[in-house]
Amino acid sequence: MTREPSGVARGPSVRGVDRAARVIQRAVDRLPASVVGVPFASARAAGKRVTGARGAVVVTGTSSGIGRACAVGLADAGFRVFAGVRKNADGDALRNSARGTLTPILLDVTDTAAVHAAAQEVARTVGEDGIAGLVNNAGIGVTWPMEAIPSDVLRRQYDINVFGQVTVIQAFMPLLRLARGRIVNIGSIGDRLTMPFGGALTSSKWAFASITEALRLELRPWGIHVVLIEPASIHTEAVEKMEADADRTLAQLDEIQRQRYADAYRSMTRSALARERAGSSPDVVATSVIHALTATTPRTRYLVGKHARALAFVARWAPDPLFDQIRLRLFGLPRKFGVMRDEDTMPLTQLNEPPLR
Repeated sequence: MTREPSGVARGPSVRGVDRAARVIQRAVDRLPASVVGVPFASARAAGKRVTGARGAVVVTGTSSGIGRACAVGLADAGFRVFAGVRKNADGDALRNSARGTLTPILLDVTDTAAVHAAAQEVARTVGEDGIAGLVNNAGIGVTWPMEAIPSDVLRRQYDINVFGQVTVIQAFMPLLRLARGRIVNIGSIGDRLTMPFGGALTSSKWAFASITEALRLELRPWGIHVVLIEPASIHTEAVEKMEADADRTLAQLDEIQRQRYADAYRSMTRSALARERAGSSPDVVATSVIHALTATTPRTRYLVGKHARALAFVARWAPDPLFDQIRLRLFGLPRKFGVMRDEDTMPLTQLNEPPLR
């Protein structure tokens, strides 16, 4: 609210209108009239369902959080959305949340046969029209001390966040080529910086960002845009899951590893949880995805969410020693080099024992 000089309150100005909604509308308005069909704004205002006249889009990992926001936002913006879920119940709930055309499809990115079956299902529906976009959002995040992370946990992180993404892209490329569609990959601000105990997650995001960049260059001759979305602090249901996952990780450490890492790990978890709980809505990611799919020339990268630009700036320009100190302070870790050296009492007999499985 603003006030007149007399102190009388007046209604909200244009600046008070939700910025995300304005950007979505501008993105929709930018589409050519030959594609638009039903006017989105009037249809949504009337509570009507729109028919997907703006093309088909496949979105993975849509059961909750960012993926759900993207699927519903794209459907409501007039795209025909095929929303990847792993459970039929999640698909039913998602369908009921969208005013536009949204079709759930069973899609586990780690199951190659299921991915190709999903691609065939979409192909039977869209035919020669192909798909206007593929939004790769499926992913998980684990936090462990790198000294102790079990190899199968690390491998699963990459199976979902890296190898599964490539499987999906390869399966849907023929449909993308038919429509000269676009690929929008949901990465993370973690592809620019690494947090302590987040090496498994952030390294997978670095790998996915590199794959995205390679695709952008390789598909350029065919006029296919490849975009990376880099969210920072986003408040989703995964925030609460992170706390339970952290407790499970600590329970799986052996006694000596817990003595070494428990305090620092809990400090990191508290700091990360506080930032995520105060983060932006997943809708800001959906807004950027819509822009990436509709802008005449989309950006190659979109920094979104609270703290995204500040973190990207520091990651790019701060020297490593300074950046290390910033992160140690940010996550509440010991800042003095070698401070724990005299407290390490691990018996020599355990030096060659592998981490717990």
